[in-house]
Amino acid sequence: MLYYALVFLLVALVAAVLGFAALAGLAALIAKVLFVVFLILFVLSLARGRRF
Repeated sequence: MLYYALVFLLVALVAAVLGFAALAGLAALIAKVLFVVFLILFVLSLARGRRF
């Protein structure tokens, strides 16, 4: 699950770079949503430990 959280973080960072550089307005919203998803997955993976 930590792997997926890191993948979501990477996608969110790429979307943020595109969105905050005014290349795509929708990318900023996507980055914010993906960042929240990353935080949720990260907290869940920390809470569950390395059981996978």
